[in-house]
Amino acid sequence: MLPYLLVPLADEFQLFNVFRYITFRTGGAIITALIIGLILGPSLINWLRAKQGKGQPIREDGPKQHLLTKKGTPTMGGFLILIALFASTLLWADLANPYVWVVLFVTAGFGAVGFYDDFIKVTKRSSAGVGGKIKLAFEFLIAIVAVYFINMLEQPPLQGAIAFPVFKDLLWQIGLVPFVIFGCLVIMGAGNAVNLSDGLDGLAIVPVMIAAAAFGLIAYLVGRVDYTEYLQLHYVQGTGEIAIFAGALLGAGLAFLWFNAPPAMVFMGDTGSLSLGGALGTVAVATKHEFVLAIIGGLFVMEAISVIVQVASFRLTGKRVFKMAPIHHHFEQLGWQEPTIVIRFWIVAVVLALIGLSTLKLR
Repeated sequence: MLPYLLVPLADEFQLFNVFRYITFRTGGAIITALIIGLILGPSLINWLRAKQGKGQPIREDGPKQHLLTKKGTPTMGGFLILIALFASTLLWADLANPYVWVVLFVTAGFGAVGFYDDFIKVTKRSSAGVGGKIKLAFEFLIAIVAVYFINMLEQPPLQGAIAFPVFKDLLWQIGLVPFVIFGCLVIMGAGNAVNLSDGLDGLAIVPVMIAAAAFGLIAYLVGRVDYTEYLQLHYVQGTGEIAIFAGALLGAGLAFLWFNAPPAMVFMGDTGSLSLGGALGTVAVATKHEFVLAIIGGLFVMEAISVIVQVASFRLTGKRVFKMAPIHHHFEQLGWQEPTIVIRFWIVAVVLALIGLSTLKLR
């Protein structure tokens, strides 16, 4: 909105010329989202606590200490993230850019699915929520629309193609339908992987912020011809504006962490985890860095794989590989303290992000 209002005035007022620059507006988006989140946080948390009464239901088969320490904490804190994220993005981004709307569409759609799941949990006082097949069906419908439009926005030879890190000239032309299916799997996988990681105070939101910062940089680079030529990346016209969204996500995440730091005053719930994971997946598809997401978001991949391995092993052999899944609960059962697990997982997330970003230069 601000670029639309102020850039035309730049010829008369030189100061407004800064609104042309994505880097300046990304910084503005970070600060704006942070301020909005910090201001609205206490009121929203009090409102959620009043509406939910006993807070988020804690799964009975989970770690026993959670029944004592986390019982009564309100959920749906993802609302705080989404309000700050959307307000800041709409304020600082170029709203004529279609990529901005595609990412916002998936974020809102996955957030709505997550909200319905949280609502069922709170109202029925059950940790089960909505059936998995129903959630996946709605996620697929949202993702398929988004990936189709992303493909239409791309220029040949990127349309219907998958790019690979490290190999500068390698594009796998798979066609529209396979690409849409592939993109849907990336977005849905990211959304549900982040959802599985949201089990300890601060565990999910910091790796999400790290991934958002990394992909904000990637979006900025692949959206500029000069940088793509220097780094030998595939140029994707228009994606630079996604950096504004990534910045807003970083700022909103910082505000949420203020209230989610141990002991958490609020949980993000599926409202937050599904929407943020879906957003990261969409940015990865839009920037043609789907495989890099698997590196940068490797922590989320690890959490998801631990669940898949645990379920598969138990069904096939009747034995469990981990003491409890997702894997962060496994470390709890080994006697690690919650802050130890969270901080060490943050360190892993930083290292993986650096490895993922290094692929931009390894060509």
